[in-house]
Formats: sequence, C-alpha cells, structure tokens
Amino acid sequence: MTFSKEVKEEMAKHIPKSRHCAISELAVILLYFGLMTSDEGRSRLEICIEQEMIARKCFTLLEKTFNISVGAQKEEHNTRFVITDDEVVKDILLATKFCENAEYTLGKRKSVSGVLLKTECCKRAFLRSCFMCCGSVSDPGKAYHLEFVCRFPETATQIADVLAEFSVKAKIIERKKYHVVYLKEGSAIVEFLNICSAHVSMMNLENYRILHEIAGDTNRRVNCETANLLKSVNAANAQIEDIRFIDREIGIKNLPPSLYEVATIRLEHPDATLQELGGFLDPPVGKSGVNHRLRKIQEIAEKLKG
Repeated sequence: MTFSKEVKEEMAKHIPKSRHCAISELAVILLYFGLMTSDEGRSRLEICIEQEMIARKCFTLLEKTFNISVGAQKEEHNTRFVITDDEVVKDILLATKFCENAEYTLGKRKSVSGVLLKTECCKRAFLRSCFMCCGSVSDPGKAYHLEFVCRFPETATQIADVLAEFSVKAKIIERKKYHVVYLKEGSAIVEFLNICSAHVSMMNLENYRILHEIAGDTNRRVNCETANLLKSVNAANAQIEDIRFIDREIGIKNLPPSLYEVATIRLEHPDATLQELGGFLDPPVGKSGVNHRLRKIQEIAEKLKG
C-alpha cells in the first residue's frame, strides 16, 4: 500500500462526532461526486464514487447524519448511491447548502459554502475530505510533495485559503486543465496531517524525516572529513615537493637547523599530520610551530624557483 493510500485509509476511518463536521465532509464528497437527475419528475440524487474507502465513509456519513438507510449499487469500477425520496434529497442538499431559494445548486457550485466552514473543527473536516477526494502525497522516502488536484480555480483557492488559516502556506499552479494546490516542505505536510487528525501517518512521516536528516548529516560529515583529508594530503605532497626541490638546488643540509630537522622528518613521514610531525621533533614542537617552519621552507623554495 502506498503512503498516500495509507493516509486516506486513516482519514476514512475518522468519523466526526459533531453533526456539523460530518456535514462539512459530506458537502465535499457531494461537490466532487454528487449529481442531480430527475426520474419521472422526481428529484434524484446520485453519488458515484470510484475509491472504496470514500464510498464507505459516504455511506456512514449519510446513515448517521440523516438517519436514513442508503442502498449502494456495486458497479465494475464504482460504488453508486441513489436517493430518490424527495424529502430526503431536500434535507441532504439543504444541510450541505446545495439548495438555495428552493433551487438545487449541486453541479453548479464550484466550492463548498462558507457557512459550513465557520468553526475550526469544520475546517479540519473540510480539509480531510478534500484530501480524500482529490489529494495525494508522495512517498516520504523519495520526496516531500502533497497536492490537491481541482477541476475549478474556485475549489483550489478555497483549499489554499483554509490551509492559510492554519498557517500552512500552499501554492497553486495550473496543470493542463486542472488547478493544483501543493505543499513541498516536509514540515508543512506534517502540520497538514496533524490538522486532519491523521496522527499515525504524521508519526510515520516524522520518522522518515528523522532518518533522512540523520542520513544527510552523516553524508555531510563524511564529505567534510574527506575534503579535509584530501586537503591534508595535497598539502603534504606540496611540502615534500618543495623539500626535494630545495635538496636538488642547494641541499637541505644547508637549511637552518630547525628547518632541516622538520624537512627530514616530513620526508620520513609523508602521511603524518602536523601534530604528529611535531611529536617526532626533539624537543617536540606544537602544530603551529611545525606549520610555521614548513611555510618558511615553502618561501625558500619559491625564492629559488623565482
């Protein structure tokens, strides 16, 4: 199972305790999957859903919120709910604000009524249902990316605005004929999962982030140590070249005693660090003292080359 499906499964199992939150979630499902038709002059509400987890939640929300028995028709790729009782259809559409001034607006509206998003808990329910209906999230082991694919710009703007009320900044782009609201930062996705009460998924994502950060820190440390080692090796090679050049030109025995001593030690221990070289001298010399002597040797070599 993909991480995205795991998140949706967790959200599908979250049934709001408050009726107003359940109505907010149901309104989103109707916005995406609801359709008004007529049968011999009678109103007919159809809800056709491809994903089984959303169908299960829709069934539960309808039965618990409106105390009705809903029949589900299993088709090859969909689950279809058909409600033909005029009064029940009217009750559902009035509650979800798809009935205004005795006119059904389902199929005409491009966003959920703001009346259903007055409280923080309803906004959380709205986002949870939006993600189930049109959202997806990448495998956190590969990338951080969460998005909502919307048919209308009004829907995308509403989702981004509600996210902003929770201090989660989302961006909107156009992709072919769709409008995509997306999050690219791991911290923003973690916050979104927390808002939607998907706490198990949130902890799983946090574990991925921790492992990713540890791996990144380890790589940075190894790269830094490798760079320092290469720098030391290159510096040692340059010092040995200078010493051998001086020896060919004037002989290192003609260097001042302190420089001659460190030059011979460097030739004998080409892989030693400056601190280790200082320990070989008699008396021992500190790292800065060894470095000072080697720089003097470098200056002499440069003068001879010049």
